[in-house]
Amino acid sequence: QVQLVESGGGLVQPGGSVRLSCVGSGIIFRIYAMGWYRQAPGKQRESVASITTDGRTNYADSVKVRFSISRDNAKNTVYLQMNSLKPEDTDVYYCKPLTYFAWGQGTQVTVSS
Repeated sequence: QVQLVESGGGLVQPGGSVRLSCVGSGIIFRIYAMGWYRQAPGKQRESVASITTDGRTNYADSVKVRFSISRDNAKNTVYLQMNSLKPEDTDVYYCKPLTYFAWGQGTQVTVSS
């Protein structure tokens, strides 16, 4: 059974930073490109960042320069470093293999003073 467990969210002040983690189990993690997504209530889930098996990265225009995705295949973990956070980054963040349909429970990030 595939499990994805996101963590690291919380309440952050504007301009602050947070690092999200996503641990995968039940899949051969290293063979999948991984992505981070976010969703606000009433809105569609959107892609934030992705990383290929060999470490190439891609970002949504809204987070370029501010966010950084990385992975540690030995730990079956993908990370999202989020810097210079803005109130509009407030969302539930999810990770997912790009070519496998499985979602975790997400982790809430709230950017507010």
